[in-house]
Amino acid sequence: MAGRERVRTVVNEPKQPIVEAAALVPVYRGDDDEIRLVLIRRGEGGVHGGQLAFPGGKHDPDDRSMLDTALREAWEEIGISRDTTEVLAHLPAMETIRTGFRIFPFLARISPPRQWRRDEREIAEIIEIRLSDLALPEAHGEEVKQLPSWSEPLRIPFYRVGPYQLWGATYRILHPLIPRLLAGEWKL
Repeated sequence: MAGRERVRTVVNEPKQPIVEAAALVPVYRGDDDEIRLVLIRRGEGGVHGGQLAFPGGKHDPDDRSMLDTALREAWEEIGISRDTTEVLAHLPAMETIRTGFRIFPFLARISPPRQWRRDEREIAEIIEIRLSDLALPEAHGEEVKQLPSWSEPLRIPFYRVGPYQLWGATYRILHPLIPRLLAGEWKL
Protein backbone atom coordinates (compact mmCIF):
# COMPACT_ATOMS: atom_id res chain seq x y z
CA MET A 1 0.00 0.00 0.00
CA ALA A 2 2.41 2.63 -1.20
CA GLY A 3 1.68 6.18 -0.18
CA ARG A 4 -0.46 5.26 2.83
CA GLU A 5 0.76 6.21 6.26
CA ARG A 6 1.36 3.48 8.78
CA VAL A 7 -0.95 3.79 11.75
CA ARG A 8 -1.43 1.40 14.64
CA THR A 9 -4.46 1.42 16.87
CA VAL A 10 -3.01 -0.83 19.57
CA VAL A 11 0.49 -0.41 20.89
CA ASN A 12 2.39 -2.75 23.18
CA GLU A 13 4.72 -0.39 25.01
CA PRO A 14 6.57 -1.17 28.24
CA LYS A 15 4.25 -0.83 31.21
CA GLN A 16 4.98 1.80 33.82
CA PRO A 17 3.76 1.73 37.43
CA ILE A 18 0.00 2.17 37.62
CA VAL A 19 -1.39 5.24 39.41
CA GLU A 20 -4.91 4.74 40.72
CA ALA A 21 -7.33 7.59 40.10
CA ALA A 22 -11.07 8.16 40.11
CA ALA A 23 -13.43 10.39 38.14
CA LEU A 24 -16.99 11.55 38.51
CA VAL A 25 -19.13 11.50 35.36
CA PRO A 26 -21.65 14.23 36.29
CA VAL A 27 -24.99 14.33 34.47
CA TYR A 28 -28.24 16.18 35.05
CA ARG A 29 -31.45 17.04 33.25
CA GLY A 30 -31.60 20.72 32.29
CA ASP A 31 -34.61 23.05 32.38
CA ASP A 32 -35.13 22.17 28.69
CA ASP A 33 -35.48 18.46 29.72
CA GLU A 34 -32.19 17.65 27.93
CA ILE A 35 -29.59 15.43 29.59
CA ARG A 36 -26.42 17.42 30.14
CA LEU A 37 -22.91 16.23 30.84
CA VAL A 38 -20.35 18.26 32.79
CA LEU A 39 -16.77 18.22 31.53
CA ILE A 40 -13.66 20.11 32.48
CA ARG A 41 -10.79 21.33 30.35
CA ARG A 42 -7.62 20.85 32.31
CA GLY A 43 -5.17 23.71 32.72
CA GLU A 44 -2.16 23.66 30.41
CA GLY A 45 0.26 22.16 32.95
CA GLY A 46 0.66 18.48 33.68
CA VAL A 47 0.56 15.28 31.68
CA HIS A 48 -3.07 15.79 30.57
CA GLY A 49 -2.82 19.58 30.20
CA GLY A 50 -5.44 21.20 27.99
CA GLN A 51 -7.45 18.00 27.56
CA LEU A 52 -11.18 17.54 28.16
CA ALA A 53 -11.91 15.24 31.06
CA PHE A 54 -14.28 14.43 33.86
CA PRO A 55 -13.55 15.91 37.28
CA GLY A 56 -11.19 13.54 39.01
CA GLY A 57 -7.68 12.78 40.07
CA LYS A 58 -5.26 10.60 41.97
CA HIS A 59 -6.30 8.53 44.95
CA ASP A 60 -5.01 10.04 48.21
CA PRO A 61 -4.06 7.83 51.19
CA ASP A 62 -6.74 9.63 53.25
CA ASP A 63 -9.50 8.66 50.78
CA ARG A 64 -11.58 5.76 52.13
CA SER A 65 -12.41 4.45 48.65
CA MET A 66 -12.13 5.27 44.96
CA LEU A 67 -15.65 6.77 45.17
CA ASP A 68 -14.40 9.01 47.97
CA THR A 69 -11.56 10.09 45.64
CA ALA A 70 -14.00 10.92 42.82
CA LEU A 71 -16.28 12.92 45.12
CA ARG A 72 -13.38 14.78 46.76
CA GLU A 73 -11.85 15.70 43.41
CA ALA A 74 -15.19 16.87 41.97
CA TRP A 75 -15.60 19.15 44.98
CA GLU A 76 -12.04 20.48 44.84
CA GLU A 77 -11.97 21.00 41.06
CA ILE A 78 -15.41 22.44 40.28
CA GLY A 79 -17.44 22.63 43.49
CA ILE A 80 -19.80 19.67 43.03
CA SER A 81 -21.11 18.99 46.54
CA ARG A 82 -21.51 15.46 47.88
CA ASP A 83 -24.90 16.58 49.19
CA THR A 84 -26.18 17.22 45.64
CA THR A 85 -24.70 14.06 44.11
CA GLU A 86 -26.33 10.66 43.68
CA VAL A 87 -24.08 7.91 42.36
CA LEU A 88 -25.98 5.92 39.73
CA ALA A 89 -23.33 3.42 38.66
CA HIS A 90 -19.78 2.28 39.26
CA LEU A 91 -18.49 2.08 35.68
CA PRO A 92 -15.75 -0.34 34.60
CA ALA A 93 -12.23 0.70 35.57
CA MET A 94 -9.95 1.42 32.64
CA GLU A 95 -6.29 2.21 32.07
CA THR A 96 -4.80 5.03 30.08
CA ILE A 97 -2.73 3.82 27.16
CA ARG A 98 0.34 5.96 27.71
CA THR A 99 0.29 7.72 31.06
CA GLY A 100 -0.07 4.82 33.50
CA PHE A 101 -3.38 5.64 35.20
CA ARG A 102 -6.09 3.17 36.22
CA ILE A 103 -9.27 5.24 36.38
CA PHE A 104 -12.34 4.26 38.37
CA PRO A 105 -15.28 6.25 36.91
CA PHE A 106 -18.57 6.81 38.71
CA LEU A 107 -21.71 7.98 36.93
CA ALA A 108 -23.55 10.50 39.11
CA ARG A 109 -26.71 12.54 38.85
CA ILE A 110 -25.99 16.01 40.19
CA SER A 111 -27.87 19.18 40.97
CA PRO A 112 -25.64 21.76 39.32
CA PRO A 113 -24.73 24.78 41.40
CA ARG A 114 -26.09 28.21 40.47
CA GLN A 115 -22.52 29.16 39.66
CA TRP A 116 -19.62 26.79 39.14
CA ARG A 117 -16.55 27.19 41.34
CA ARG A 118 -13.45 26.02 39.54
CA ASP A 119 -9.94 25.55 40.89
CA GLU A 120 -8.18 28.06 38.64
CA ARG A 121 -4.79 26.34 39.13
CA GLU A 122 -6.03 23.04 37.71
CA ILE A 123 -9.13 23.77 35.62
CA ALA A 124 -9.16 26.09 32.61
CA GLU A 125 -12.85 25.72 31.84
CA ILE A 126 -16.08 23.97 32.85
CA ILE A 127 -18.18 22.77 29.93
CA GLU A 128 -21.81 21.67 30.05
CA ILE A 129 -22.93 19.88 26.89
CA ARG A 130 -26.19 18.28 25.85
CA LEU A 131 -25.83 14.54 25.44
CA SER A 132 -28.00 14.69 22.31
CA ASP A 133 -25.35 16.94 20.71
CA LEU A 134 -22.66 14.32 21.32
CA ALA A 135 -24.92 11.65 19.79
CA LEU A 136 -25.09 13.48 16.43
CA PRO A 137 -23.03 11.76 13.70
CA GLU A 138 -21.16 14.99 12.94
CA ALA A 139 -19.97 15.19 16.56
CA HIS A 140 -17.91 12.04 16.13
CA GLY A 141 -14.61 11.98 14.28
CA GLU A 142 -11.30 10.20 13.98
CA GLU A 143 -7.81 11.41 13.16
CA VAL A 144 -4.20 10.39 13.32
CA LYS A 145 -2.36 11.89 16.28
CA GLN A 146 1.32 11.88 17.12
CA LEU A 147 2.20 13.17 20.57
CA PRO A 148 5.85 13.74 21.53
CA SER A 149 5.88 10.83 23.99
CA TRP A 150 4.44 8.37 21.44
CA SER A 151 6.75 6.15 19.43
CA GLU A 152 4.44 6.28 16.41
CA PRO A 153 1.15 7.85 15.29
CA LEU A 154 -2.18 6.41 16.36
CA ARG A 155 -5.64 6.66 14.86
CA ILE A 156 -7.72 8.28 17.60
CA PRO A 157 -11.54 8.55 17.76
CA PHE A 158 -12.96 11.70 19.34
CA TYR A 159 -16.06 13.80 19.95
CA ARG A 160 -16.20 17.43 18.89
CA VAL A 161 -17.08 19.63 21.85
CA GLY A 162 -17.11 23.23 20.67
CA PRO A 163 -13.57 24.02 19.51
CA TYR A 164 -12.12 21.00 21.35
CA GLN A 165 -11.69 17.28 20.82
CA LEU A 166 -12.72 14.89 23.60
CA TRP A 167 -10.53 11.80 23.19
CA GLY A 168 -8.44 9.27 25.10
CA ALA A 169 -9.64 7.87 28.42
CA THR A 170 -12.54 10.32 28.61
CA TYR A 171 -13.74 9.18 25.19
CA ARG A 172 -13.41 5.51 26.19
CA ILE A 173 -15.49 6.10 29.33
CA LEU A 174 -18.13 8.18 27.55
CA HIS A 175 -18.59 6.38 24.22
CA PRO A 176 -20.44 3.30 25.53
CA LEU A 177 -22.33 5.43 28.05
CA ILE A 178 -24.06 7.81 25.61
CA PRO A 179 -26.59 5.32 24.16
CA ARG A 180 -27.33 3.93 27.62
CA LEU A 181 -28.07 7.39 29.00
CA LEU A 182 -30.19 8.36 26.00
CA ALA A 183 -32.13 5.09 26.29
CA GLY A 184 -33.09 6.00 29.87
CA GLU A 185 -31.19 3.26 31.67
CA TRP A 186 -30.92 5.59 34.69
CA LYS A 187 -33.52 8.02 35.95
CA LEU A 188 -32.24 11.56 35.44
